[in-house]
Amino acid sequence: MNVDELVRDSLREQAAEQPPLEPGFADRVLNVRRRRRTRRMATVAAATAAVVAVAVAVPLLESGKDEVRLASEMNKSDIIAHPDQSPPRDLIAAGDVALAAYYTYDTVKTSEDTAVRQRTYRILDQRNGKYVKDDRWSMVSVAPGMRTAAVLERDLPVERIGLLDLATGEVDRWLPVGRGVASVEFSSDGDKLVATTYSKNPDLLTRVDYDSDGDGKKNDYEVDHSKSHRTGFYIVDVDSGKADWSKVVPEAQGGLVNARQDFFFSGDAKSVYTGLTMEPHQQYYDLKGNKVPAPPDEMYLHWSVEARLSPDGKLAAGGFAGGARTTASWILDPRTGKRLHKVRGQQLLAWVDNKRLIAWDITPGANEFHNALVLVTIGSDKTLP
Repeated sequence: MNVDELVRDSLREQAAEQPPLEPGFADRVLNVRRRRRTRRMATVAAATAAVVAVAVAVPLLESGKDEVRLASEMNKSDIIAHPDQSPPRDLIAAGDVALAAYYTYDTVKTSEDTAVRQRTYRILDQRNGKYVKDDRWSMVSVAPGMRTAAVLERDLPVERIGLLDLATGEVDRWLPVGRGVASVEFSSDGDKLVATTYSKNPDLLTRVDYDSDGDGKKNDYEVDHSKSHRTGFYIVDVDSGKADWSKVVPEAQGGLVNARQDFFFSGDAKSVYTGLTMEPHQQYYDLKGNKVPAPPDEMYLHWSVEARLSPDGKLAAGGFAGGARTTASWILDPRTGKRLHKVRGQQLLAWVDNKRLIAWDITPGANEFHNALVLVTIGSDKTLP
């Protein structure tokens, strides 16, 4: 959940004229870049092409005179787009939100009958504003301000969390944990981490003897959705490294969960939530692992729509509202769930401000696997790649 460069990804693929992205371009980390004397940043969750990312703006103090200037702060353009780059090589952004990192993934065989869906990240180098491949990590979460990322090593689950300096590319500190974690996310203020624990790698795949992806070949690999190996979550204090674990087993969650179903912080970071595959679609817990009701302004959110609340908290990103020929999503009243506006975009990823969002939109004439990152505006049918 690191904020400075995630949302600038509003330019991932361009609509019809842009060449398709490489297979597996799946994830990005949207963050708010800091460009003003009172600096703002947003935190965003990494997401696959089918699951979206969220950004939340929080205030930041002015940095010291001797600090290294970040690439995400130096360019003051409202829109930084490189639609000719697919995937992007140079910083992309919209408003105060920028793309901090993204990943591609591959299926890596681990035995005759198993494989792992493995991510390879490209992370913004804050010295030169370019995305640099870093294959050391299985999971990356960028903190507000886009100076630090929480990272997990390969071979999940792991028993330590690294704090990566985005200006140097080196790990400043390791935070040990006693149980294996396979996901980590920052709170909106950057003070805490929620790390989801699993007894086995949630990205493990098993071989099936049929063509599961329609490529004409049998013996594909699939996630086993019949079971979850999730065990609970840690709340980690970033400064002290103190980590408190809470047990939350799938059977206690009031609904089915996917093989990978991670925990995320609520907007105020006073609770965490996880997705469910059936109503009510998400369940909240306090920081000790006890079930609690959803915050009043998050009752009508859905875990798979990552944009969630607007910066002023008056609007909520809703789900898909498209038809056969167009794609659109709803904007809701967060307190009542009433549908207020319809905007272009199949999946809403992050709020740029109280009127504009970053979204995935289906490339005209294509399907959901050929998406374009676009900027959408409430009250307008136009999109900006």
